[in-house]
Amino acid sequence: MIFHDVVQNSEEWFSLRLGKPTTSKFGIFMANYGKAFGDPAIKYAFRLAKEQITGVKDDEEQYTNKHMESGHIWEPVAKSEYEEKTFYTVENGGFCQHKKYNVGGSPDGLINVFNGGIEIKSVIDFTQRTNIKRDSFDPAYKWQLLGNMWLCDLDWIDFVSYGYNYTESKKLFIHRLKKEDYETEIAMIEPRLEQFLELIEKEKNYL
Repeated sequence: MIFHDVVQNSEEWFSLRLGKPTTSKFGIFMANYGKAFGDPAIKYAFRLAKEQITGVKDDEEQYTNKHMESGHIWEPVAKSEYEEKTFYTVENGGFCQHKKYNVGGSPDGLINVFNGGIEIKSVIDFTQRTNIKRDSFDPAYKWQLLGNMWLCDLDWIDFVSYGYNYTESKKLFIHRLKKEDYETEIAMIEPRLEQFLELIEKEKNYL
């Protein structure tokens, strides 16, 4: 893994991501594993193919909404509270780039001394309640979490759910995923990624 110590959401960060599948989108092509890619994966492959050819960031990469903006606002607060609770020092997640494949990702933080990482989601009240009741991570982020473990070769990653409007005692919910418990799923990533990279190349024929 090649680590770029850059500020996330900066121009340099966006430049590094250009044309690369990123772990936050792994769920798109991991869907329907073992079968043909669905329309969302084909659309994503086309977008990346266009970025690679033109060198211009797609409009969707710049899309934002109220929930995404809330995530950016509350992430530093959640990170600080996580550090207070765990006594870990969270270091910059920057941009992690695979040495072999044209792919990357950005964990929300790295705990390098323990070879771990964190992924923070700032959530609305009922989502926080659901995560607490589930006592696990939100499955919508499964492949992002496993993808970051695979990409950064982490031993574990903490899913951090932060209910910014929630009751004070339960604002912070942490669930740890250990690599040893997900070896089968993590092993599925590389072959599917290779197929997806081939799809990107095929989509260039339409540009």
